[in-house]
Amino acid sequence: MFGGFFGGYAPTGRFEASYRCYPVSFIDRMDAEKGDKVFLPPSALDRLSQLQIDYPMLFKVENRQSGQATHCGVLEFIADEGMIYMPYWMMQNLVLEEGTVIRLSSATLPKGSFVKLQPHSKDFLDITNPRAVLETTLRNFTCLTVGDTVPINYNNKRYFIDIIEAKPSDAISVVETDCNVDFAPPLDYVEPEYTPAAPAAEQASTTRPDAGSGSSTTEDNGDPASRAAAPAEPQFLAFAGTAKRLDGRPAADPRPVPVPRPGGNSASSAGPSTKDGSSDAQASSGALKKAGKLMYRDRLAAKFAAAKDGRGAAAPPPSPPAKASDAEGGAEKKEDGFQPFKGQGRSLRG
Repeated sequence: MFGGFFGGYAPTGRFEASYRCYPVSFIDRMDAEKGDKVFLPPSALDRLSQLQIDYPMLFKVENRQSGQATHCGVLEFIADEGMIYMPYWMMQNLVLEEGTVIRLSSATLPKGSFVKLQPHSKDFLDITNPRAVLETTLRNFTCLTVGDTVPINYNNKRYFIDIIEAKPSDAISVVETDCNVDFAPPLDYVEPEYTPAAPAAEQASTTRPDAGSGSSTTEDNGDPASRAAAPAEPQFLAFAGTAKRLDGRPAADPRPVPVPRPGGNSASSAGPSTKDGSSDAQASSGALKKAGKLMYRDRLAAKFAAAKDGRGAAAPPPSPPAKASDAEGGAEKKEDGFQPFKGQGRSLRG
């Protein structure tokens, strides 16, 4: 409390000035659009050096007409006297036009511990690692203010993010601080409609057997009408593609061949039951065994069984007797024999 009387530090001053604002494109410094730093005239540096200003230098920018305010840092002191050059997105947040007079004053902001962001578009969620992109972008920023819209450039695309919450105050410093980041749903995000699933008790009641009839409610009880109402099992169509010829001529359209799928529905494959209680599928099982490799396997098994019992293999059937006319014609051919060069000779000379 006695520092000012006994040669201690000088009282902290406050910098305040008014400038006409212009975008950074007027001085060909488009790289400043990636951050929140402004360009001030050299006279501002002289005044700031005479005051005891906390570093990094932070300022409050206020629109004198609308009263909207934000915070920024300083990049260089190369602007013309009476002018300030700032990023264009910052001018849009303050609703400023070229040449509008703004009020600039020094500010001291606490280090941020938490910030909540809200993207404008859900395309921002398609980025592989949005937190890493955000961390790289915020390296060019010195402070964040609630209500500002910050642009993020990534992969030749520009995303806009609103700052909706910050702690410990509405304006925080993000220089050399560990700040937790949280994301709110994008502005164009639509919640998917939730359709509640059927309770398990209702699903069990549909398949529970009836006590009076002793059969399940989902069974068809062998009714032909219920089997006819069941949808037909899809079949595989072989050779259903288009044909092309190598010579370029038009080819005839191939006819697809329906091939039944193996392991089909047992209920649909089984036919109507016979009088003795067996189905048509059981009655035709013998005919099915005759097709394919099972036929040869059954013959070999029968031959091995016959050889084991001593009966031997069955004798081949006798050949039919030859006709008499065929025998006479063969005898004549044997008597005549083959006589080469039997025809008349001809000469090319005439």
